[in-house]
Amino acid sequence: MILAVIFVAVPIFLYLEFQATYQGNQRLLLRSVRDQGRVISQSLLPMLETADARSLPDLGDVLSGYANQVTTIKLLLSPANPGRRRGGFYYVASWPTVSPANLDAQRKILAQQGVLSHLAKHCRGQPPYSLMYRQPTGGAQIVTAVTPLSTPAGCWAVVASFAADAFPSFHLGEPYWETPPVRVAAVSYLLMAAITFSSLLSVRAGLTRFARRARRIRERGPDKGSFSHRADLPELEDVAAEFDRMVASLHRSAAELRRAAEDNAHAFKTPMAVIRQSLEPLRRAVSEDNQRAGRALGLIESSLDRLDGLVASARRLDEATADLLAEPRVPVDLERAVRRLTHVRSSLLAARGVTITADLLPGSFVLGTEEMIETVLENLLDNAVSFSPSGGTVEVRLSREGRFIDLSVSDQGPGVPADQLERIFDRYYSERSSEEAGDTGATYFGIGLAIARRNVAAMGGTIVAGNRPKGGLSVMIRLPAAAKT
Repeated sequence: MILAVIFVAVPIFLYLEFQATYQGNQRLLLRSVRDQGRVISQSLLPMLETADARSLPDLGDVLSGYANQVTTIKLLLSPANPGRRRGGFYYVASWPTVSPANLDAQRKILAQQGVLSHLAKHCRGQPPYSLMYRQPTGGAQIVTAVTPLSTPAGCWAVVASFAADAFPSFHLGEPYWETPPVRVAAVSYLLMAAITFSSLLSVRAGLTRFARRARRIRERGPDKGSFSHRADLPELEDVAAEFDRMVASLHRSAAELRRAAEDNAHAFKTPMAVIRQSLEPLRRAVSEDNQRAGRALGLIESSLDRLDGLVASARRLDEATADLLAEPRVPVDLERAVRRLTHVRSSLLAARGVTITADLLPGSFVLGTEEMIETVLENLLDNAVSFSPSGGTVEVRLSREGRFIDLSVSDQGPGVPADQLERIFDRYYSERSSEEAGDTGATYFGIGLAIARRNVAAMGGTIVAGNRPKGGLSVMIRLPAAAKT
């Protein structure tokens, strides 16, 4: 848009500037013509002062010395009538000879522009006039009327007419926008603009195709194509190759993350199992009266439980990260996934006295994977249920606003301090104390909401939390809507 504005504004500015210069040159030319007419009239003045009726037929021969192929000299006379007002002007002589029709047309033009009437009233001391007109036979001329001193015969007007061919570079009688230089410049400028914008549109089309291919690879996996396969723009070939290498590297990283998660979990489980087994003979060997030793053994067991939970949490995080890197994105029916999961959770939580209600919107499709969405829903529901009191209700609501699908999970628990609402999505952050977690501490290590936020961000969405006015916490997710396949 900026380039389009520049392409429109620059020629307008240049046109106005050059037009002002063109008009200035025209004015200079008219001034030059007036000066030439003045010189001719002053040369003819001695002869006109002595002219009488008998010498009028010979004036044409005298004018021939001042005329040429592009210059025509004409004499007009307004005869003096003693005691009476001066009358109109009449053509007396011309060189070269001009047809009566052209002479009459020129006299009418001079009369219409007020030149003759002004000269008839004020003949003596008047400056020369200059004007352009188109004669009946065609062609623009510059006319300079020079008024000499009055003579006994009357008021003489010397008219020097210069053909436009005498000034070919001035394009006389043409509007500036019709002159050949302006037309050539306009055609060149339009051609340049067309080439520029066609190049930009070509680049834009190439980048759009590049983006579609990137989206397809992200949604369906690298096996569905590569960036280099159809790089329409040569300038993008190196970029496409680098993107292919980056995608391959990400998928290798995902595989290595899964393998590392399994290896690390196995490596930690073995020594932890040995420690747990070794505690049994120690507990039997310690007498019941030795309370200090009993507390130490209890601390070791609780630490082992916590360490076991940390190992499981780290494995979940690594596996979730690998899923984000490698799994292709497809349209997923969010309404169906929520309905299925709430139905399963409702039957499991009936014994705890917690109820799950769902207000769902059919046809709510988002771009992701079944695993990513189920992980988000499970973590949100588990978090809400864990804080809900007995007899409480967890509300799940699905709605749509424009191009986005909104999902909210609300509970009736104690809520979260306002200054900690953003921190609940941090890894390993939890509002529960170790006493509240009890022997299920592995479940509440503060990674559920962190995984949910990471999955939502990977699907191009946002997740925020807020306290409800009547108590409890509400977690709200907004995801871009996807077309149903």
